[in-house]
Order: sequence, then C-alpha cells, then structure tokens
Amino acid sequence: MPLKNKTGLVRAIGRWSLAALVVNSIIGSGVFGLPSVAAGLLGKSSVIAVLLAGAAVGVIMACFAEVASQFSQAGGPYLYARVAFGRLMGIEMGWMLWLAQLAAPAANANLFAIYLGEFWPAARDPLPRFVILTLLVGLLALVNYRGVSAGTKISNVFTVAKLLPLAIVIVAGSVYLFTGHRSAGASSPPAGADAWLKAMLLLAFAYGGFETALTPMSEAKDPKRDTVFALFAALITCTVLYTLIQWVVVGVLPGAAHSERPLADVARLALGRGGAAFITVGALISFYGYLSAKILAVPRVTFALAEEGDFPSWFAAVHQRFHTPYVSILVFSALVWLLALFGSFSWNLTLSAVARLFYYAVGCAALPVLRRKQPGAAWFCLPGGDFFAVLGVLICVVLITRVDLSGSLILIGTIVIALLNWLWVRERPPRTAV
Repeated sequence: MPLKNKTGLVRAIGRWSLAALVVNSIIGSGVFGLPSVAAGLLGKSSVIAVLLAGAAVGVIMACFAEVASQFSQAGGPYLYARVAFGRLMGIEMGWMLWLAQLAAPAANANLFAIYLGEFWPAARDPLPRFVILTLLVGLLALVNYRGVSAGTKISNVFTVAKLLPLAIVIVAGSVYLFTGHRSAGASSPPAGADAWLKAMLLLAFAYGGFETALTPMSEAKDPKRDTVFALFAALITCTVLYTLIQWVVVGVLPGAAHSERPLADVARLALGRGGAAFITVGALISFYGYLSAKILAVPRVTFALAEEGDFPSWFAAVHQRFHTPYVSILVFSALVWLLALFGSFSWNLTLSAVARLFYYAVGCAALPVLRRKQPGAAWFCLPGGDFFAVLGVLICVVLITRVDLSGSLILIGTIVIALLNWLWVRERPPRTAV
C-alpha cells in the first residue's frame, strides 16, 4: 500500500517507473522527423551532432540531478528557482514550465491526428479530429484523475511500446547496411557554424522534456535518490537511441534530407511495405505515450504553485478518495485539449521550445546558489558542479540566440503574465519550501 504524505498525495512512483517517465517525457514527435532535418543541415556529420547535443543537454541534466536531489516535494524547476532565487523567479519558472508543457503535448496530439490520417484520411476533417482529440485527452485525464498508480502504469506501458518499434528500425536498418545496401546519396553538404548551431538547437529540443518527470516528487517513493538514477538512465538511453537512429537514417536513405517520414522510409526499405505501416503505428504510440507522461506529471506544477500560495488554492485540492490533485489535472487536460484543437503544430512547438531554454538556464544557475543556501542537502553532488553550472547556462544562452522573433515575443509575454501573478500574490505570506 503506497504511503500517503502530508499533502494527501501517495508515494507510488518507484525508481524504474520514474526512469520510464523521464524517457517517456523526452521521446515524443522529434525522433520521427528530426533525423531528416538534421541530415539536411549536416549530412552524415549529423550523427556527430546528435552525440554533441546529447552531451550538451547532459550537462544541463547533470546540474538538474544535483538540484533535484535536494527536494522531495512537487514542483520541479518552479521549486528549485523559488528556493534559490525567491518568489518572483519561482513564479516565472512555474509559468514557463506550465506553458511549455501545455504546448508540447498539444503538438503531439496534433501529430497523432495527422499520422492517423495515413490509415483513416477522414481523421483530419474537423468533426472526426474533434472526437479523436477529445477521446485522446479525456481518457488520460480520467486515468490520472483516478490515481497516480494507474497513470504511472500507463506511462510504463507506453514507454516500452514506443521503444520497441524504434529498436526494430535500428536493428533492421543496421542489417540492411551491413549486407551492403549503403546509400550513395547521403554525402555531407558544406556545413558552416550557422548550420551546426541550428542543428544543435533542434536536437537539443529532442532531448528536452526530462524536467516534466521532476515535478511529481511528492508521489515518488524515494525522490532524492531516484531522480538522479532516472535522469542519467534516461540520458544514456536516449543518446544511444537517437545516435543509432541518425546513423541508420543517413546510411540507408539516399535522400534522407528530403524524407518527411524518415523512420518509416527506412523500415520500408529494410522490411518492406508492412514495415512502414508498423513504424507509423509506433509513431502513434509514441505521440500518445508522450501525452500520457505530460498529463501524469505537469499538473503537479500548478499543485505546487498553489501549495506555496502562488496560485489559487483550489489548484492544490486533493481528491479524498483517489488522492490526486484532481483540479490541476482537469484544468491542465482541458487546456491541452484546447491548444490541440485551435493551435497549429508549429505554434505549439515554438511555445514549448522557447520556454525550455529559459528555465534550463535558471535550473543550472540554481546549483551553486543552493549549495550555499542548503549545504549538505543534496543526495548527489556533481563533481565540478560550479563549472558545469556555468557551462549549462552558457549553452542555453548560445541556443537562445538562435530563437526567432516570434519565439522571443512568446517568451516576453509569458514573463509579463508571471510578473502580474507575482504582483497579485506578493503580499501573501509565502510558505517555506523544504
């Protein structure tokens, strides 16, 4: 029987389930489209770019691992920023995190309807699309409303289900290459610094999303220890997976840069027509699995904000029977549904991408501050932590320079909304985060 903590939530997420949640939060739509984009920018050198992007995000994840190992309650980046830099920065990060993670699952829900159109063309029409999106989001909202254990099990199932077709593509593509079917048309185009930076920005976002899994720590069995394990296990898993997929795509496809569905095209060459259909089904599973991870984890952001008095108190309401933050779950699910219905895939993706860099930088900067504020609180101490914190901030700053004007406007708008939120609550006595 899971233990109930003082918030009324139950600690039901174990070590491996948390690792699966991190993987599920990272692997979404990007793996099915970015290999061709990266190949278009860098050709065969894109394999190296995938490794470098993994290393860059690995620096950020390592900083987050130490910071996260100091806390055992909900909130993730919001909580870290609040304790390190005060109430205003905490609220800013809470809004950034919430909006970024609203838009990302909405973008994946959009893609689900688009990919389903390969089997059922009417899925893209307004009425069927409305029904599909309502069922997609509604079912996951119901599962998570009724208990974190059920939501965790669903996330675990989807994590395994999404990794299986990706592994099959890697194995089939590798066999195809080793039997002499190497592409002759994947030579690397001349790539300057601009192309490398653009590729790194896109690939860094493919590794992003891990922070979502750090938000439900009030429901983790051993949060300080397990977050460290989960982050590094997920980093290794995703880096190996992404690198092998990129290697297979640029090796197998003669026109990798021009493929709209590179993994399906690899499967078609290596496994025949049935292989392409199988990968399309895998993509649908991946999109829905990603959505399941977000609906499980992200409502804990508004729960944490309300717990600290930075949001309306009803966001912190816990269901007496199911022990879930049901109001936060229902509000988050409704907003994801609306963004999926009325927002385009590219708009949702831009909103998510811009906010991430901002709170990644703040999370890295929090490491040396928290070392001074809470000495000895961290279960995991990152060797050379201060150096990696500075490096992580610099990585984020460099990538932010690659964001276009529309992304910058979204960032400014979010900062203003969060500032208004702070002005509204600043006279209220804050609760102390521990």
